[in-house]
Amino acid sequence: MRLSFRPYPLQLRHTFTVATCSRSATPDVLVELYHEGFVGYGEASMPPYLGESIESVCDFLRKTDLSAFTDPFRTEEILAYIDAIAPGNCAAKASVDIALHDLQGKLLGKPLYEMWGLTADFDLPTTYTIGIDTPEAVVQKVREVEGRFRRLKIKVGVPGDHEMVQAIRSVTDLPLTVDANQGWTDPQKALDEIQWLASQGCIMVEQPLPKQNLRDHAWLTARSPLPIVADESVQRLPDVQRIADSFSGINIKLMKCTGLNEARKMIGEAKRLGLKVMLGCMTETSCAVSAAAQLASEADFADLDGNLLISNDPFEGMQIVDGNIRLNALPGIGLRVKQEK
Repeated sequence: MRLSFRPYPLQLRHTFTVATCSRSATPDVLVELYHEGFVGYGEASMPPYLGESIESVCDFLRKTDLSAFTDPFRTEEILAYIDAIAPGNCAAKASVDIALHDLQGKLLGKPLYEMWGLTADFDLPTTYTIGIDTPEAVVQKVREVEGRFRRLKIKVGVPGDHEMVQAIRSVTDLPLTVDANQGWTDPQKALDEIQWLASQGCIMVEQPLPKQNLRDHAWLTARSPLPIVADESVQRLPDVQRIADSFSGINIKLMKCTGLNEARKMIGEAKRLGLKVMLGCMTETSCAVSAAAQLASEADFADLDGNLLISNDPFEGMQIVDGNIRLNALPGIGLRVKQEK
């Protein structure tokens, strides 16, 4: 097998603001994995908090030599080699994992979900994410996607949260999920906010408190009227059991957990522990979003909209139809490369 890669910065349609930062672009690296005339596609997306960069990902991928692997279906062996190249580098590792799984599906002529014994026949809406902004701006963002989604996700954790939520409520009654991105610090204040959000039609809360504060998260989860889902507090498989007593569920993102192989294991562990499963994403192209969507039949919540937030997606893949995730029957992760105009 032979690997190639290139930087591909993602351009956001709107400046994206969360409780801790704002950005108008996201660094990204696209990967291609070649074997016997087939090519598998992958990507590494790097929002600031991951601590990776285009330079670090490219450095990692330069160290990756897959020429000794003649059988692409030796998944565990190949990915153990990838994981051992260097610690961390989770997005870089995910890019190879995604490309490998895409290649496997193409070699077999089957969609990945079918290879895993899963189904494309499910009803799971994805949220559409609206970053922190002025009330006027969030109203405009909601109107731009009117009729396309069944749930909206809003970023909170700043003093103007109530005004922003009320502005959204002035133009839509869709269910909301909220993501505080560790923006609250006091558990009682967080509980007060969650109770108010529940009265506004919110159905789930992500990462309300700082990621290391598991004791306060456990206190909050025990009292919250809404499910509390871990995001920054959970990254890879060993974290699932570590945080199980502090949250109602976990948000699995391929860029955090090194890809699809580990994501599947995390889903199994979460279900064993009675935790809800959310599939999330970073700002990504249709490549990584479509890869994660192969697991959508196993999820309780989905936030797979990262490709919709950018203006330069080079792929077509998973679609959103009437707000629901819809997989196609193409082999691998279900991608088409857009034709250059």
